[in-house]
Amino acid sequence: MAALQAFWQAHAPVLSVLLPSLTAVALLLLGDHDGPSAQGGGHGSAARLARRRALSLASATLGLLLALALVARASSGELTVYELGEWPAPFGIVMVVDRLAALMVLLTQAVALPVLGYACGGWDTRGRHFHAIFHFQLMGLNGAFLTGDLFNLFVFFEVLLIASYVLLLHGQGRERLRMGVHYVVLNLTASALFLIGLAIIYSVTGTLNMADVALKVAQLQGAELRLAQAAALILLVVFGLKAALVPLYFWLPGAYAAASAPVAALFAVMTKVGVYAIVRVHWVIFGLDAGAATLTAQPWLLPAALMTSVLGVLGALAAHTLARLVAYLTVASVGTIAAGVALFTPETLSAALYYTLHSTVVIAGLFLFVELAAAQRGAVGDRLQPAPAVREPVLLGVMMLFGAASAAGLPPLPGFLGKVMLLQSSAGLPAQPWVWSVMLGVGFLTLIGLARAGIVMFWHVEPAQPAPSAGGSARLLAAPWAFMALTVALAVGAAPVKAYTDAAARQLTDKAGYAAAVLARHGGPQVPTTRPYDGRVPASAVPAQEEAR
Repeated sequence: MAALQAFWQAHAPVLSVLLPSLTAVALLLLGDHDGPSAQGGGHGSAARLARRRALSLASATLGLLLALALVARASSGELTVYELGEWPAPFGIVMVVDRLAALMVLLTQAVALPVLGYACGGWDTRGRHFHAIFHFQLMGLNGAFLTGDLFNLFVFFEVLLIASYVLLLHGQGRERLRMGVHYVVLNLTASALFLIGLAIIYSVTGTLNMADVALKVAQLQGAELRLAQAAALILLVVFGLKAALVPLYFWLPGAYAAASAPVAALFAVMTKVGVYAIVRVHWVIFGLDAGAATLTAQPWLLPAALMTSVLGVLGALAAHTLARLVAYLTVASVGTIAAGVALFTPETLSAALYYTLHSTVVIAGLFLFVELAAAQRGAVGDRLQPAPAVREPVLLGVMMLFGAASAAGLPPLPGFLGKVMLLQSSAGLPAQPWVWSVMLGVGFLTLIGLARAGIVMFWHVEPAQPAPSAGGSARLLAAPWAFMALTVALAVGAAPVKAYTDAAARQLTDKAGYAAAVLARHGGPQVPTTRPYDGRVPASAVPAQEEAR
């Protein structure tokens, strides 16, 4: 036990990346020769499928336990740095676990386990190597959250994107192929811009380690400063596309609506990677105390965030299928989160992090609900038009009512608590009228859109047609119930969760503490002393903000 604890203490940050990658390799070696017909392929095929499922679920469960341990370790305020190959930063690659990184890894694993259980109800047999690709996706997600280096952020972005290309097409179909082509082309373009932005940053700072870049950007002047600000805006475009911010959100509704239910549910985390990258780059590097480069993105980010929420909810109102409605609500939720980030105070960031947990869990559950409801509506599927009555109206009605209430922000669910936190934390800021108007209006319109969908699904029925006989199996229903339980847990445990997000936001403002932990090892670079952010915009930031406007 002591040896195991020592191993964990020494290698905790990298284990959350190694576990899914080694699991994916093991699943590939195990083989997937049964193909899409595994369920009916005889005892041998069923046994191989059972082994793949057992290994995949066991790995996801262990990953969740590791993520819980990371959060417990980070909650003390300890910032853990793991040097790959024992090369010290900024020369070597490092993985860094702070409160935010640990929280995002936990969110990823908490979504992945129920989704994987749902996929084991049959979706994993509709294509080759589903479980292996799923774990490669987890590897990319966890790596993106844990890396302390901008170039390796790009590397992990590519890992998770390559896996997502395959998962989006899982189950095949013309619509998935069409949306998949758009998805791949746009993300390849964003990857090229990502590299350009990194090249510019490296040219003016000589490093891509996040802590080192943050220190050197604050010292830039003249042409080098202008180049760094240009790179910051290029990266904002890249991360905005991945997060689905206006005007770069148009790819998401079609892609998410076309994906299979478990894939769409997992993709609820994908947009949060873009928001996370915005926080890391535009809070830690180009955020507060960044000299003349302070708050480079603020004049662009806040209007884009508010417009994203508005256009997202309008798209939900106009949606003709339940899947597209939920996809547009994903866009609207991203706008709400980004607005909290764009206000650049620890209080609004903390509220945005709490809302991130809620929206990801609720959206993932709603995507699974869409398929369960569509399966009981015959040929109509998830289209919002009259159809035969569903077989389980009470069960599906409760699920939809719960998801709609939480997505719209009705009390006492965490959607309500998250929005109240955002409204309270934005009080007194210059953008308060815009933020309050948009958030309250979006919540009201979200309720109208989901109420409309519920009325069509449960009241506009066609009794003359025979109702479908299929109902949800226990394995399929377990995942939506798990997400509902997580939603309730976020409401019941709102106080400790908010305390954690408060501490995470404050930790992000302590640039000197982050740099000291990452760089001041093995005689590394000396870190200048700064104070945590006190809520006031530094005077040095004013000229840069005015020029950006």
